[in-house]
Amino acid sequence: MSSKKVFGKLVARQIIWCIAVVFLISVSVSVFFHKDYFPFLIAPLVIISIVALDSLQTKHTILKNYPFVGRLRYFFESVRPEFRQYFFEGELDGKPFNRRQRSIVYQRAKNEKQTISFGMQDDPNRIGYEWATHSVYPKKANKDHFRTTIGNKQCSQLYNISIFNISAMSYGALSKTAVMSLNKGAALGNFAHNTGEGGISEYHLQGGDLIWQIGTGYFGCRNEEGAFSEELFAERANYQQVKMIELKLSQGAKPGHGGLLPAEKNTAEIAKIRSIKPHTAVHSPAAHTAFTDAEGLMLFLAKLRKLSNGKPVGFKICIGRKDEFIEIVEAMFTTGIYPDFITIDGAEGGTGAAPLEFIDYMGMALSDAIVFVNRTLTQFGIREHVKIMASGKIISAFDISKTMALGADACYSARGMMFALGCIQALQCDSGKCPVGIATQNKSLYKGLDVTDKSVRITNFHKNTLKALAEFIGACGFTNPKEVKPDIFFRRTAHNSNQSFSEIYFSSPTQNSKKETINLN
Repeated sequence: MSSKKVFGKLVARQIIWCIAVVFLISVSVSVFFHKDYFPFLIAPLVIISIVALDSLQTKHTILKNYPFVGRLRYFFESVRPEFRQYFFEGELDGKPFNRRQRSIVYQRAKNEKQTISFGMQDDPNRIGYEWATHSVYPKKANKDHFRTTIGNKQCSQLYNISIFNISAMSYGALSKTAVMSLNKGAALGNFAHNTGEGGISEYHLQGGDLIWQIGTGYFGCRNEEGAFSEELFAERANYQQVKMIELKLSQGAKPGHGGLLPAEKNTAEIAKIRSIKPHTAVHSPAAHTAFTDAEGLMLFLAKLRKLSNGKPVGFKICIGRKDEFIEIVEAMFTTGIYPDFITIDGAEGGTGAAPLEFIDYMGMALSDAIVFVNRTLTQFGIREHVKIMASGKIISAFDISKTMALGADACYSARGMMFALGCIQALQCDSGKCPVGIATQNKSLYKGLDVTDKSVRITNFHKNTLKALAEFIGACGFTNPKEVKPDIFFRRTAHNSNQSFSEIYFSSPTQNSKKETINLN
């Protein structure tokens, strides 16, 4: 039998089957509702037309060979993430955040019950399991004291920052209601809100303290040629709300990768915020144009500090080649110019959309990066001048405490704050179709995000996370996160072996990890 006849029989069989199914459904519905058949026959005709068109198209083989079943296949594929999350996913299975992690953020944001009963669900015997040692002499910690001062002797406007803050997410990537909620929440809770590299919008100016992030596109401080503009920077850097300046070298989601703002997304409003021409495609390059080497970076940071009248300045980096970071620290040492802070973004971080190769296979993990940066600054004798901020899957008290034990002075959270806003991890951030109105510019979607309600949730999440941190470190025998040592954290590295973070990340255990042999006989 010829291939044409086989294909003809396949199509005919699919169409006949389709007609029979939709006809039976139509008749059943009409009988159930005691209506005439005719209105319910319109739907079958529409479906039959779609099936006929599918059988004639050449783009999708499955739709061509199996018009009706093929449509069902694509439908079920489209709802696969939701089915998996709601019906099949275990409490610890979800990625990048599991259900238990998401739930604790929701509970803390809503001020609901934050306890869990009937024992742990994780397996303490699995390789990679991490835990902390408690003390038989617990202490009482005060969350109101969980702050640190950023600014060295070269800075004249020091900033006392919370140890838990909102990480960089730009307006444009996030909706206006989401940005307003974040900033109002930061104002209510007295913590900082990083603008992201998209510039300072009116939605960022709701009373919260800002960390103005500047990327390679210099959005908000660029001239018509796309180069850095001292005049525009000085104007906005001296806004009262701007407390610190963060120069982005790279980020965890896509280190070493630039971006493109499509012309259709470059509205008149976005163009005004970013100091660009509206309705044009704007490229954000992978590298900066204001400097080309480590010494140039230091000189540029000194310029930013001067133009902002002495506000704290620093840079954000996802560690890649260690030798390049060492060169940057050497430049600090030789020029005598010290950034007030360095933000370390782990490879596991990333609200930004990026190619798979960059998200999964580029950059150093946060824990390794913090230890490396802390050690390098210490070896050059300049650690006292530079604070370390950390970003990358930090949402719980355990995350904060172990990150600070490894060397961080303060932390950021991006996706944790998105969960507090109501994010359901739909994984639609780069589609513009975020169902909860956070990562979208679609008014029909973001208008459902109530700023008054969500800003309170942001504040609650921050407050309750720090409260949990106070309880956690208190149980370990400390009164402040700055006192927490890597000795108290352990990771199972083999089926019969646990190692402390001191043993894993440092060349020798710290003074608090002295081993003693006790004879119980």
